[in-house]
Amino acid sequence: MLEERSAGAVLFRLQDREPIYLILHYHAGHWDFPKGNIEQGEDELSTVKREIREETCIDDVEFIQGFRRMVEYMYRRAGRLVHKVVVFYLAKTSKDEVKLSYEHNDYRWGRFDDALNLLTYNNSKIILRDADEFLRGILSS
Repeated sequence: MLEERSAGAVLFRLQDREPIYLILHYHAGHWDFPKGNIEQGEDELSTVKREIREETCIDDVEFIQGFRRMVEYMYRRAGRLVHKVVVFYLAKTSKDEVKLSYEHNDYRWGRFDDALNLLTYNNSKIILRDADEFLRGILSS
């Protein structure tokens, strides 16, 4: 079985003290967060910064300390079973302009409910719920 590790981010910006989340539409048809494979010599956070920059042209990113979530699943690639682990961080930006990479068709900035409805996978919905709850705890203190 093949092993694959990726890292990504629940990326948000604040608008009137309300988090607005970025969701990307991938060519494969699903909506998800910016993420990608961890390359040799990279740690998780450097991968997340690189992937956000490559996929959105956003380079103004601040990680929110204390939020790190992991999902794992199996899928098939070229007939072989792959065990994939994806680690997600919560990251803030002040940018709202997105320039998509060749990997994506579209993007949306949305409040929690809108972002949740866009996401395709249940694992991603769980990550967004956790991130939103974590962030609201910080914003209210």
